[in-house]
Amino acid sequence: MTNVLLIGFMGVGKGTVSREIVKQSGVIALDTDDIIESMENRKIKKIFECEGEAYFRNLERQVATWLSHSVRDTLISTGGGFYKVPNLQLIGTVVYLYSDFDSLYQRILDHPNAKGKLKKRPLFKELNKAKELFNVRAPEYESLADIVVDVRDKNAQQIAKEIIKKVMK
Repeated sequence: MTNVLLIGFMGVGKGTVSREIVKQSGVIALDTDDIIESMENRKIKKIFECEGEAYFRNLERQVATWLSHSVRDTLISTGGGFYKVPNLQLIGTVVYLYSDFDSLYQRILDHPNAKGKLKKRPLFKELNKAKELFNVRAPEYESLADIVVDVRDKNAQQIAKEIIKKVMK
């Protein structure tokens, strides 16, 4: 196995699916947002508030460089905008977790901790803006993906099993 990167829109379940893949396969996993929070010793939300998006995107590029040079045989879940790093495909096999916007939003609302999930994703307070961003990003995600996994109407166990079968043989 080489590295496997999970990309997709915020709330699609990259972290949840990553944890399930670890459970089913025992592979080591990293999360790019967790790495950035550790580097900065503060939450992503605070980084955006205090430093702005450009600063955060630079941190993502630093993490991407480190991943491409130093990390092997690892599952990597990414933040929603991480796909824009210039060396994405040098890091590993890119798996796009696809869902249409309405299904994705409903998935968040159906989560037992929906309030917390929405608080972590303030963009969803303005649904029209979130949908516009989704419509811009969806074709970009797809164009970068080595594999597309449709997550609609599937639970984390089913999605993980599909990814393991397709990528981690």
